[in-house]
Amino acid sequence: MRTETPIVDAIRRRTSIRTYDETPLTAEEKQTIMAYAARLSAPFGPAVRIHIADKRISPDGARLGTYGVVKGATTFLGISVPRGEDAALAAGYAFENLLLYATSLGLGTVWLAATFSRREFATAMGVADDALFPVISPIGRPAAKRRLMERLMRKAIGCDRRRPWSDLFFDGSFSAPLSEESAGAYAEALEMIRLAPSAVNAQPWRVVKDGDKFHFFMAHKAVISQEDRTIKEVDLGIALFHFHQTVTEAGLSGRFEKLPPTLPDQPAGTDYVITWHSDERR
Repeated sequence: MRTETPIVDAIRRRTSIRTYDETPLTAEEKQTIMAYAARLSAPFGPAVRIHIADKRISPDGARLGTYGVVKGATTFLGISVPRGEDAALAAGYAFENLLLYATSLGLGTVWLAATFSRREFATAMGVADDALFPVISPIGRPAAKRRLMERLMRKAIGCDRRRPWSDLFFDGSFSAPLSEESAGAYAEALEMIRLAPSAVNAQPWRVVKDGDKFHFFMAHKAVISQEDRTIKEVDLGIALFHFHQTVTEAGLSGRFEKLPPTLPDQPAGTDYVITWHSDERR
């Protein structure tokens, strides 16, 4: 599904907003957002469900489920999905679609995966007990100025920094970095992956170009909890949306498939996720 503005423009424009001006969304704005949300889907994983809840944040930004990370927001969005294969990928893919749509409307958002009370928000949003409910986001009008805490948080996480191409994209094997020239028509789509948001700016995606295929991998520490794995899979879903929407708008055809490659130099702590099989002649 297309966002209302070109995907590259929306990706470059969007930034995480944690401080809002407290002006509530209008009923019409909520209806517009939820009408778009009702049409969301992903090319993998189970069907997603979008939730919305109004919840006044206390004046000091504390308590009420976001631990002081968000201030001034009165409306929140959430996503849930039945547990199963590629569920977290689908959640990340579809929710990024929605948040970039919000960007096109001039509204602010921020991904919250760990800094919210999951039980409290699940109850408020009517999320099924057995569903995967990995993330939420406030949605509203950005405040004129970021709080000091938000500015310090962004600096500590390194929100505005991204890894170079040579750390993320590879040509035939993990031993050979992929150049933008060698990426050809897919260079812009890969750059949109590089700019994607991720939890604590970990940027866990790795991509290996293999002829007419692009294999996606998830990088992680040697020991990883199931919760951290789920968050990284959500991050991969975000990257996959950036890639898929960019190639779609560029008129490049293809499909996602499970085609695990055999790469003798695949690093430890790098798990295969999915492959984009291009229909373009190379």
